[in-house]
Parts: sequence; C-alpha cells; structure tokens
Amino acid sequence: MQTHLAPEFAGTPAGEAAEAILRQCVHCGFCTATCPTYQLLGDELDGPRGRIYLMKQVLEGAPVTAATQAHLDRCLTCRNCESTCPSGVQYGRLVEIGRQVVDERVQRSAGQRAVRWLLREGLTSPAFAPAIAVGRALRPLLPAKLQAKVTPAPGQDAHRWPTRSHPRKVLMLMGCVQPTLMPNINSATARVLDAAGIQTVVADDAGCCGAIRDHLGDHTGALADMRRNIDAWWPMVEGLTEAGQVEAIVMNASGCGLSVKEYGLALAADPAYADKARRISALTKDVSELLPDLVPLLQPLLARARARRNEPADAPPVPLAYHPPCTLQHGQKLRGGVETHLAALGFDVRTAPVDSHLCCGSAGTYSVLQPELSTALRDRKLKALAPVQAQTVVSANIGCIQHLASASERPVRHWIEVLDEALDERPRV
Repeated sequence: MQTHLAPEFAGTPAGEAAEAILRQCVHCGFCTATCPTYQLLGDELDGPRGRIYLMKQVLEGAPVTAATQAHLDRCLTCRNCESTCPSGVQYGRLVEIGRQVVDERVQRSAGQRAVRWLLREGLTSPAFAPAIAVGRALRPLLPAKLQAKVTPAPGQDAHRWPTRSHPRKVLMLMGCVQPTLMPNINSATARVLDAAGIQTVVADDAGCCGAIRDHLGDHTGALADMRRNIDAWWPMVEGLTEAGQVEAIVMNASGCGLSVKEYGLALAADPAYADKARRISALTKDVSELLPDLVPLLQPLLARARARRNEPADAPPVPLAYHPPCTLQHGQKLRGGVETHLAALGFDVRTAPVDSHLCCGSAGTYSVLQPELSTALRDRKLKALAPVQAQTVVSANIGCIQHLASASERPVRHWIEVLDEALDERPRV
C-alpha cells in the first residue's frame, strides 16, 4: 500500500512505524473473513482492511471525525487478522498508533471520558478489592449487568499458598483484578509449580501490566506501569535478592502475558529501560509454555492422586471444553500447547467445532465500553462451545473466563485450576 504521510507525521517514530506497516498491506481482504466485528456488522469500516484505510487517510492528513474514532473503538484488538494475513501486517501495533492519533484530535464526550477514567483508575486501584467486597454483599440488589461483573466470593483454597522452597524459582505477576475476582488462579498456579519442584515468588511492588491504561488511551500511564514492574522484578532477575535468580516470569493471564512480552517494543526508545525491557520480555512465558517440562514431573503425581482418591486407573480422560483466548492464540502465537500437554496429563481437551479462532468479546474493558457487541460475541462463543460434551469450560485468561461465566450454564475456570484439583489427593466431596 503506497502512502504519503502528512508533514506532521513524516519522520516521527510513530509515523515511520505506521508507514512501514501500511506498506505491507496488499488489500487482499483475507483479514475481513476472520474479523469478529465485521462478521457481526457487515461494514467494511468495521473490519481490519477498512480500518487500515481509515488510519492511512488520517496519517496522510485527512480530517479526523468521531465516526473514525467509533470504527477504531469497535475493534477488539483480537489480532485474529494477524493470524490470517499472508503479508504479516502488524495490525495490532498499527491500530494502537491510529487510536492515539485520533484520540489526540477528537475529544470524547464527558460521559465517555468519565467511564474511561473510572475503568483506568478503578481497576488498578487498591480500592478495587473493598469495592468488590461491597458488590458481593449487595449482589442480589444489583442490576443484572453489574451482577455479571461481580464474581462470587472465592473458596478457602483460593488463598492456600505453598510454603516449600525450591532451587528452581519463577516470578509470577499477580495482576490487578485477578487477586480480587479470581485469586484461586494465582494460588493454583503456585501449587502446580510447587508440585513440580518450582517455587513461585512474587514482587510486592509489581502491579498492573499496563494493558488497561494503554487500551484506554493513557499511554504515559501505561509506560509508567511497565517501568514500575521492571524495577520491581529486576533484583530477582539479576539474582540480587535472598530468593536468588528466577528462570522465568510466568503469566497465567494471557492478556498480561502478551503485554509484558511487548515491553521491549513499548520501551524501545527509552534509553534507561530499553535493555531491561527486552530482557524482561525474553524471560516472560505463559504458564502453558512450561507444560512440556512439567508433564513428566506431574504424570506420576497425578497417578498417585487418583489412586489416593480410589479412582480407577483406567478411567477415561476428563473432558474439558477449551476456549483459547485471542491473546494466547493470535497475540502470543501459542496454539495447541494447552490441548496437547493436558492430553498427556489425562485430560481430553476439546475446542469448539466451529469458530474456535474467534474472540469471545471480552477484550479487556471492551465488554463495558461496547456491551452490545461484546454480548453478541459471548453468546456466539457459548453457542459454538455447546456441542462439546464436557462438564467444565476452561480458558487461559481471566477476562475470557469472567465474560463467558456471566452467561454459561457450565462452570468456567482456568485450566490450571482443573490441573491443580486433579493433583489434590484429598477425596472428592
């Protein structure tokens, strides 16, 4: 795609990056076929190719309107188009640049600004946990839409953390909303790794990965979140603490994992943090990436747990309906690992027979900002998963889990919680 950047963008880092991405696009339209919002709305401007044309026009100096902003807002940033594109167009990076340019030129309404501020500050605030506690107490009185956002209080095991120390150590990001909404994901991760002889350590000063602020237009705040996390992790990365050096930074929320894996790109122009950010990104792994190493260590433990629970050794594999998050399969390009390695551990992991590549509609704060589209995509995903014969739906990202659980007749959990439960030798109650 030939481009002629307007003088205000020519020679700037953002302009040059956008131009390089735009020139890769060959207008083929393959991306349109796999875009969730285009499938729902049927509007070329609500698909990747149309949005690329809009961003090209903006960068070439065309007037920017609220309609342009709305079409970019409706993008889920699921990156399905990147998996489809034969030319390797980095659409996710391009739409970040495009949104920033448009937001600088089109002021949002007071209502939109208030909602975005509340999400940006509220979800990352220490006040989030007490607010959810109040919400749980008043849940029956809340409107149905708010009830769906307030998860039930966690069980006792959610805070049961292993106490053993091991020579092998990994860092884990607790996240901003996960410790409040679904703390068992973090503790289950630590218990599974502990069973395999790996100690999970946490940096107390680390917080939100930066994705929430970034997706809501606060790019300066997002970079500050990234720098804070790097500072918090660096002593353990360098082995400067009593705990020693960590071998990886483990993520059990694929959205956070994608964000941290791109710290090196986000901070590439920061001379004080560029090298550290690249190191952090290189060390970051989704917890599913540890499975090849964990499988031989956990197989005998799972067999022993089944025997202690008096379960037959020849019992059929446990069926699980699996929704692979977009941030895992399209963002991190990790496909098939969860299914393959959980199968080796005695599970029968089945994806939806159709549309397993499509977004569930969660997409961070998208479910709040675009509720109609988000709900339609959620219902479509649950319909696609309905034929899968399994008692439990599993995923790998808290946003997807919470969003699907808000309308699912079956429990929706993180796959690591199910694995942790299988390792528990206590009899089923």
